[in-house]
Amino acid sequence: MTSPDRIAYFNGRFVPERDVLVPFRDRGFKFGDAVFDTTRTFGHRIFKLAEHVERLYRSLRYLRIDPGVAPARMIAITEEVVRKNLPLLEPDEDYWVTQRVSRGIDPAYHDVWAQEGPTVIVECVPLPLRERAALFRDGIRVMTPSVRRTPPECLSPRVKTHNYLNLIAGDLEVKARDPQAWAVLLDTHGNLAEGLGSNIFLVHGGVLATPREQAVLAGISRDTVIQLARDLGIPVVEKDVDLYDALNADEAFLTSTSLCVCPVSSVNGARIGGDVPGPLTRQLTDAYCRLVDFDFVGQYLKQLG
Repeated sequence: MTSPDRIAYFNGRFVPERDVLVPFRDRGFKFGDAVFDTTRTFGHRIFKLAEHVERLYRSLRYLRIDPGVAPARMIAITEEVVRKNLPLLEPDEDYWVTQRVSRGIDPAYHDVWAQEGPTVIVECVPLPLRERAALFRDGIRVMTPSVRRTPPECLSPRVKTHNYLNLIAGDLEVKARDPQAWAVLLDTHGNLAEGLGSNIFLVHGGVLATPREQAVLAGISRDTVIQLARDLGIPVVEKDVDLYDALNADEAFLTSTSLCVCPVSSVNGARIGGDVPGPLTRQLTDAYCRLVDFDFVGQYLKQLG
């Protein structure tokens, strides 16, 4: 499959991806003045689309961007984009599905560019199954960079903007030390915050702990795991956790849209727990698979041959 084959929604029309041309004076391109949200499909079925769209609109309200599209219409557009592109997928493939909304072009440039109002894009791309398959076999090596997560006093981490430079800077630092490692940034107080599209969980004595929602982007996968844990009778606490807690954890795992639940094997080079995944991580992963009625772990591991 090539990207020109796929169809995207762009400012009111369904068009080939090659025709999605964003002006270089768009504020999303110039300043990162845009928001987005991303879900995935399981067996070609979209997961928790309404929840993702609801979070998208919370981000839009925070940045005072009017998308000119009602939430119900955004859901319908997203479903149509996926429907149009499903014939391009192999049976064992799935999509990332993303809505993007920028503030558009500054009024001063409207005499040059015909476009007015926000830029609205809905698109999908196949999940990187082969590239990430080994993570489920070996676990994720987590490292904490010197870069600290932007504090809520500056910009709320709960808004999902196009400006990921803070997280990217941390990820670049970690990748320079270990190209296969994943960055999890600390906050300005030395507590674990989040990674580039991932939330972290620690297990201590059968109790699940994760950073407070006010300090991180509350991932839909994160929320799903918290609810699954409570349904299973596993105690869950949202609190400040630091490297001391991580290095003394019985288990650790990351949640993300693409991976759902994936075990952490080490933090800053120190082994975490015993087996990968640990028993509670495996229990929650199995529960997640039952919830979505799809073996996403097997989907990844199949790529290893």
